[in-house]
Amino acid sequence: MQKKIPMRQCVGCRTMRPKRELLRVVHGPDGSVTLDFKGKAPGRGAYVCPDPACLKKAKKTKALERAFDAAVPPELYDALAAELENIGEE
Repeated sequence: MQKKIPMRQCVGCRTMRPKRELLRVVHGPDGSVTLDFKGKAPGRGAYVCPDPACLKKAKKTKALERAFDAAVPPELYDALAAELENIGEE
């Protein structure tokens, strides 16, 4: 029997993709919003496709703010954009 693959929805394009293909953004218990590369950080998680267009759409529609019910600092969007560039270079 084949193992079930966990699926998550991108907050930008709203498509379902395997969890491992997405970047996780976490709103921690202390109120901080950070990137989670291992997928194990405590807190509320939201997922974004590794595509700059999805990130722009999520920023424009304030999807991360709605997912977390909190303000997301602009530096986080910059960090996500830099991470997407690193993924694209690999």
